[in-house]
Amino acid sequence: MTAEEMIALTKRHTIFSWSAQASVNPIAMVRGEGIYFWDADGKRYMDMNSQLMCVNIGHGDKRVIEAIKRQADELVYAGPGMASPVRARLGKMLADLTPGDLNRFFFTLGGAEANENAIRIARIVSGRQKIMARYRSYHGATAGSISLTGDPRRWANEPGIPGVVRFFDPYKYRSHLYREGDSDASFVQRCLDEIEETIAYEGPQTIAAIFVETVTGTNGLIVPPDGYLQGLRQICDRHGIFLVCDEVMCGLGRTGRWFAADHWNVIPDMITMAKGLTSAYLPLGAVAISDRIASYFDRNTFFGGLTYNAHPMSLAAAEACLQVMIDDDTMGHTQRMGRVLSELHADMKAKHPSVGDVRSIGLFGVLELVRNRQTKEPMAPFNGSSPEMQRLGAYLRDQGMYAFINWNNLFTNPPLCITEEQLRDAFVIIDRALEITDAAVRE
Repeated sequence: MTAEEMIALTKRHTIFSWSAQASVNPIAMVRGEGIYFWDADGKRYMDMNSQLMCVNIGHGDKRVIEAIKRQADELVYAGPGMASPVRARLGKMLADLTPGDLNRFFFTLGGAEANENAIRIARIVSGRQKIMARYRSYHGATAGSISLTGDPRRWANEPGIPGVVRFFDPYKYRSHLYREGDSDASFVQRCLDEIEETIAYEGPQTIAAIFVETVTGTNGLIVPPDGYLQGLRQICDRHGIFLVCDEVMCGLGRTGRWFAADHWNVIPDMITMAKGLTSAYLPLGAVAISDRIASYFDRNTFFGGLTYNAHPMSLAAAEACLQVMIDDDTMGHTQRMGRVLSELHADMKAKHPSVGDVRSIGLFGVLELVRNRQTKEPMAPFNGSSPEMQRLGAYLRDQGMYAFINWNNLFTNPPLCITEEQLRDAFVIIDRALEITDAAVRE
């Protein structure tokens, strides 16, 4: 099948997410290996977004593929009420990797379902109904998770589930709480004080949980300053509120630790995960639950279920993927490459006037592009695009780079197996591409 035939049939018979279908322009992807994938015409692309920030170990790792094949030979499906060898092994394996006493897991087929079930658990166990979540957040597209989502993708899905309360993010570059020259400590305190005020107005006894992306993903890659997550943990403890860390995107090695919360030595009450759990080789998500919360269901019914809960094929992919990360020291490698990424970000900011801010942790990064550094006018408006950002994306694609561009942000999220040479090669292309946005800078 040619690329043209593949695209025509795909557009004729399937729906693409978050898109007006007439404007969809997909790549006819047929093969992947390491940090690269190829289209049907043989063109190679460097995958600088790990598809949807999910192919953490890289494309086509034979160790995971062989494990999936072995599982297919042994047991393709077991119902959710069954124990299976791989279910037993993976549960223990994850318990060894998650922080603190997060030793129990409810398996789903993705991150949205994981968040959906975390909402259910928090409400059932606490007996409270309200959920607090941030404005610059994405938690998934199912009914509950899209209601928690703060970004504009929720608008068309509203009113959504009741009881969602929003608060602002620790977005130092654009926060109304940041004053020029503030220390991180003073900025964090203002953020925490505002959260406390919101809780007081809502009634702490009505709030079941606070959901946060530990490191915000598609809404700008916001790395919380030191003290923020620790302070949030203290607020939750003070009011008997569950802290749920959504690590669907930032977990499983992306930041250089197994879970991003580990950077701040914070133990949430629940962690939701997906994406890097199998590196997207097969669909799988999970809610990691503390022993304290899980003990509630020893005597009380868990009112939730999925036909594909603990699907053996997906669990086998996860077991193999985690083992690859252990064997390859993916955490250490990501930390080392993260330092290179940070250096390359700094180089771009020093050279290109359209780079207003750079943020990264591990191999989770973004260049925020502006028309004026003093006013911080974005290169594209909130929830919109611009000719410059469109040209930037087209240039990168033409040069054989697949990158994620959202609003005025250019993300740099390669597979965690990327080498230093490959990372520097990527930024040679990005360096040239930024001349497009530099031309739009207004002094």
